[in-house]
Amino acid sequence: MKANFLPKLLISPSALLVLVCVYGYIMFTIYLSFTTSTMMPSYDLAGTGSYTLLLGLENCQLSLANLGTFASLYIIIAGLLGLGFAILIDQKIRAESAFRSIFLYPMALSLIVTGTAWKWLLDPGVGLEQSLHSLGWESFSFGWIKSNEMAIYCVVIAAVWQTTGFVMAMFLAGLRGVDNEQVNAARVDGAKTWQIYLRIIIPQLGPVFVSAFVILAHMAIKSYDLVVALTNGGPGRSTWLPSVFMYQYTFTRNEMAVGAASSVLMLVAIGVIVLPYLLSEMRKVKNG
Repeated sequence: MKANFLPKLLISPSALLVLVCVYGYIMFTIYLSFTTSTMMPSYDLAGTGSYTLLLGLENCQLSLANLGTFASLYIIIAGLLGLGFAILIDQKIRAESAFRSIFLYPMALSLIVTGTAWKWLLDPGVGLEQSLHSLGWESFSFGWIKSNEMAIYCVVIAAVWQTTGFVMAMFLAGLRGVDNEQVNAARVDGAKTWQIYLRIIIPQLGPVFVSAFVILAHMAIKSYDLVVALTNGGPGRSTWLPSVFMYQYTFTRNEMAVGAASSVLMLVAIGVIVLPYLLSEMRKVKNG
C-alpha cells in the first residue's frame, strides 16, 4: 500500500494545480464565451451571440486570412528545408555534430528573442538594408516589415528560421531508422542516390511527415510571441493572427466574451489537428 500510495501523494499537488490552472480555466473561458462579458467577467448567459458576432467581424476574417497565408507557407517551407538539411547531414558529412548544433541553435532561443532579433535585422533604418547601404550598395531595398502586403512574410521568415532545425532533427531521426537492406539492394541494382531517396527512403518517412505537420500546424495557430515581438500586429492589422485578435479584443477593446469565443475556436482548431494524431499513436502503442 505504501509503495502505491507514496507516488500518488507526491504528484497530487502538481496534478491538482494542472487540474485547476489549466483545465479549470479552459472551462471558465468556455463559459465566458457564452456570456455578455466586456471589461470584466459577466456570469449572465447570452447563448451563442459572441460566436455570431465574432464570425461576422472583419478583423476576425482578416486574422483567419493571415493565418492561412502564414500557416501554409510556414509548414511547407519549414518542412522542405528541414527535410533537405536532414538529407544533407545524412550523407555522413564532416563536422556533422557541428552542423546539427548550428541548425538546432535557434530552437534554444525564445520566440521573443527571435522576433526582436529579426525586427532589428529587417528594419530598413538599422538592419540589413542600412548595412548594405553603408557598404556601398545604395540601390538595395528591403522594406517588407514596413509594408502592409509583405509584413506577414517577415513573420514567416522568422518562424521558419526558428523551427527548421527542429524539423530537421525529426527527419534525421527518421532517416537513421530506415531499413538499410532495401537501400543496399537498390545501390547494387545501380540506382542513383536521388532515386533511392525519392522512391525508397522518403516514402518510409510518412509518420515523420505527419508528426512534423501536427507540430508546425499547432505552433502556427498559437503563434503570438513572435508576432508581437516582430511586428506587434502591424503595420496596421496586416499581421494579425487569431492569437493577436484574441488578445486585442479581450484586453484592449474590452470585449472579453468575443475574445473568449475566439480562444475557444483556436482550441477547437488545435484539437482537430492534434487529437486524431494522439489517438492514432495511442492505438499503435496499445496494439504493439
